[in-house]
Amino acid sequence: MASVTGDDIDVLNKAKRALPRDYAPDENEDYMSDKQLNYFRVLLLEWKRSILEASVGTLQNLQDGPIREPDLNDRASSETDWGIELRTRDRQRKLISKIDAALRRIDQGEYGYCEVTGDPIGINRLIARPIATMTVEAQEAHERREKVSRDD
Repeated sequence: MASVTGDDIDVLNKAKRALPRDYAPDENEDYMSDKQLNYFRVLLLEWKRSILEASVGTLQNLQDGPIREPDLNDRASSETDWGIELRTRDRQRKLISKIDAALRRIDQGEYGYCEVTGDPIGINRLIARPIATMTVEAQEAHERREKVSRDD
């Protein structure tokens, strides 16, 4: 399965906390009803907004100037921190493109259905990973195929 970092989970949880508390999707409802689609649209938009908001601080720090630590160890530590921060932002940039793709699937009526089998992905999986494009079974099969091709 695609790696999910603590930062991604934190930002997603922050987005979930910003949603109205009066509704949560339920497996007993009609699958991908208007209420569910609206819930996921708002969640995805809020998640994207949270990511963009977090990236503003990184951009501001980059614009404030280069690292000027007099001590070589301090400079190396600062450069390592910057490298980690920039990799995190790059990962989040890729996540935003996945969020945009999920929003397009909502608009096209394809959201919530596996791109491989066409089966419903499931509410609980979408709540946990709103950008999911495959059922758990299809994702596991995909990962097994990837592992076999890597091992060859």
